Amino acid sequence: MIRFLAPGLPDDPLLPDTESAHCVRVLRHSKGDIIEVTDGASNLYSCRIVDDNPRGVLMEIVEVNSVPNPWNGHVTIAVAPTKNSDRMEWMLEKMTEIGLDCFVPLRTSRSERKDIKIERLEKIVAAAVKQSLKTVIPEIRPVTDFKSFVSSIGPDTDKFIAWCEDHSEKRDLCSLMKPDREVVVLIGPEGDFTQEEADFAMEHGFVPVTLGKCRLRTETAGLVALDTFHFLDRQQNNN
Repeated sequence: MIRFLAPGLPDDPLLPDTESAHCVRVLRHSKGDIIEVTDGASNLYSCRIVDDNPRGVLMEIVEVNSVPNPWNGHVTIAVAPTKNSDRMEWMLEKMTEIGLDCFVPLRTSRSERKDIKIERLEKIVAAAVKQSLKTVIPEIRPVTDFKSFVSSIGPDTDKFIAWCEDHSEKRDLCSLMKPDREVVVLIGPEGDFTQEEADFAMEHGFVPVTLGKCRLRTETAGLVALDTFHFLDRQQNNN
């Protein structure tokens, strides 16, 4: 089943222009066909095509169901963008496929990329949501200063900083993370967080963690942290 995205549903029954063109010109859907559409806010619609205009498919809602994310808790991955934008885009696409609630690009002392194109990331995420048959579009925040973000996270959130340097309190993320909680994981730039940044994070309740015995690229570390959350969530749900 091909899933379409129409954020305007249920008030606006038109598929966006790019979705309409794909629906009619590529997939050859026509008037009377039933298609599956999500609004990106956890609702899944079964819709009948009323007008197969490739510039704006008009739909009639046949059925609607609430389909929230299939995991417990809420996971935010905050990452210093990679110098190579392709790597960051690939990482965010895969994170969306795996299951992400919120993505925060961080501006750190050693960040080699200070600005990113949020609109492009949103398009990549929207495509990944449809491809992976999800119904919720992850929140993509603008680039945020490291200290501002760290100090904004309250005490009710489980907070972790993946840091390469040795630290007496550093433990494996897998042994600490609880997937039924609200979780934030900080991932540093290619040069890692500075000592000052790590100290600042720990002063604000972030626990230093390791993602394993091997040093990982930024984009790999982000995926490992997220997959750890989902691995533990599956374990918890299977027990």
